[in-house]
Amino acid sequence: MRWHPAELIKKKRDGGTLSAEEIADLVRGVVDGSLGDAQLGAFLMAVCCRGMDAEETAALTLAMRDSGRVLDLSSVPGCKVDKHSTGGVGDKVSLCLAPLVAAAGVPVPMVSGRGLGHTGGTIDKLQAIPGYRTDLDPGEFVAVLLDCGFVMAGASAEVAPADRRMYAVRDVSGTVESIPLITASILSKKLAAGIDALAMDVKCGRAAFMREPDAARALMRSLVDTGRRAGIRVTALLTDMDTVLGRAAGNALEVEEAIACLRGGGPADLRALTLELAGEMLCLAGRSEADVARLPDLLDSGAALACFRRNVERQGGDPRVADDPARLGRAPVQVPVEAGEAGHVADIDPLAIGLAVRDLGGGRRQPGDAVDPLVGIVLARARGASVARGDLLATVHARDRASAERAAVALRAAITIGARPEPRPLVVDRVR
Repeated sequence: MRWHPAELIKKKRDGGTLSAEEIADLVRGVVDGSLGDAQLGAFLMAVCCRGMDAEETAALTLAMRDSGRVLDLSSVPGCKVDKHSTGGVGDKVSLCLAPLVAAAGVPVPMVSGRGLGHTGGTIDKLQAIPGYRTDLDPGEFVAVLLDCGFVMAGASAEVAPADRRMYAVRDVSGTVESIPLITASILSKKLAAGIDALAMDVKCGRAAFMREPDAARALMRSLVDTGRRAGIRVTALLTDMDTVLGRAAGNALEVEEAIACLRGGGPADLRALTLELAGEMLCLAGRSEADVARLPDLLDSGAALACFRRNVERQGGDPRVADDPARLGRAPVQVPVEAGEAGHVADIDPLAIGLAVRDLGGGRRQPGDAVDPLVGIVLARARGASVARGDLLATVHARDRASAERAAVALRAAITIGARPEPRPLVVDRVR
């Protein structure tokens, strides 16, 4: 490193502003190992306590982007737009959104992640499709994008390697919640994919990474401003994660629900959020209001489903799942959960649902854990629905009877029957 790490750490600790050159030097140290774990932890804590201004955050984002391979998508015509969600329970929007936006003529290069804890990951959902490949090399990534209009892949070790090490140290040093560090982590990987614009879905609520609205709005503003400084256009939506999105939670079950949405059906909230984000992505690409107005027709006509089918085939999966989702398979045990009294579904705790799916084997406690694609939970009633005693509330899909019964107990505690609740908006706020 050009500067001694301790000098840069002390400068930030004491409230100083780091130059772009100093930040780039720190990031080089992260990648080549000349910045030790103790020094990296101290730097991250200094940022967490003192913050970073907009220029510093942009410099950190660009340095992390340039720490590894940056994809060249110049051969793909048009404005390339991606979407990123901060994660939630039942959030299968990407599976509906990418083919819908591609069907509207806007290329979508989507680099996604795996789930951890109570939140599901897009890569895990895609791998529930038999044969589907997400480990694409750069040439394959571009070829699929050109052929299908969208591509969905996991980030390789060559993409933003500084983030990989920084995230691991943040996780054990109590610095995960820092907004500049979150911003740089998200945007560095997205910028490395060669995109021109990004639609952000920032979740808020009990099952969200950002539970409080003020913190979520601060992250939205940071993402939009840093994206602009880094040369891309960003829109951020604040969306509700105080209940499950859609009805299904669990990888194969969510793929099936996404396919229903692509066929013009599916839960109303899933369709609504898909259309909201698709509209933002088309606006970012400079498309007209008339193009945005045609988005529902692309779902209802099967055009988006055709794009999905083509992509599944192109990435090695079984395209027949688009027309016959039963090919995804079923868990061997299904256990119904019924209402013990009449009333309305007053509340569904999304965190409890997410943890129940994880405990069934549908999620991870540690990054290396295996995931069972077939297990999960399907809600039969949404928040606000009226129920009679004995009505079906949900079905547990499990590998064995014992785990199914444990999940059923958790479900009964997660679903409250009572007075009809006040409706809540799905999209709470937006920053452009």
